[in-house]
Amino acid sequence: MSVVVERDGPVVVLTLNRPERLNAFTGDMTTRLSAAFADADADVSCRVVLVTGAGRGFCAGQDLSERAVAPGSGERVDVGHSIETRFNPLIRAMQASSKPIVMAVNGVAAGAGANFALAGDIALAAKSASFIQSFVKIGLLPDCGGTWFLPHLLGPARAMALALTAEPLPAEKAAEWGLIWKAVDDAALISEAKALAHKLASQSPAALAAIKRAIHAAATRTLDEALDHERDAQRSLGYGDDFAEGVAAFLEKRPAKFG
Repeated sequence: MSVVVERDGPVVVLTLNRPERLNAFTGDMTTRLSAAFADADADVSCRVVLVTGAGRGFCAGQDLSERAVAPGSGERVDVGHSIETRFNPLIRAMQASSKPIVMAVNGVAAGAGANFALAGDIALAAKSASFIQSFVKIGLLPDCGGTWFLPHLLGPARAMALALTAEPLPAEKAAEWGLIWKAVDDAALISEAKALAHKLASQSPAALAAIKRAIHAAATRTLDEALDHERDAQRSLGYGDDFAEGVAAFLEKRPAKFG
């Protein structure tokens, strides 16, 4: 099974499971991932999705053996077709999901694997991990949202250098630059990621979904548009049961129990 789906209480854990190929993407893997995110989003008992990789790597990007052609044959591969039918729907599904997505990057994240990691909502990485925009080495440009995530998270100067040079960015530097949430000791990665996922799972689902939508949309909104959205979203949340429970729990000095 290229993607293993497990439950840890309210957390759905997705493990990329091709360790012998550093979890490089295949058509089967991207199809299973898209289905798993859709299932988790529709499951009211799921509060958070946690993604990691089996073995020593997180994801080495696209498995190029799927796109290989015989040397000298003159054949060409429509790379755009796989982007349109596999990777773009996957990234869009992750961004549209109402559930927070925590990425636990346990090793190298290269090419599409690096940008898949950035498509989550909170990314933690083992200190031994690194992020590599390896596309230029095979005559391509960053995909899986890389041309959007990199400049928005890092600014154009660092985004341009990472994309043009394909130099590895160590996890601790990625955290320092703001590309990911934090870098942690290798042995602590999964325990910290699960603790974070369960902490999120204890929060208001309505608030988590609203925060996620607002943050993702911020890059395309003006300040006035953001202010108007905050007014409308806050009005909707304020009428909800979670707000009533949160205020009651605060006044009664007890943990909130969100539905």
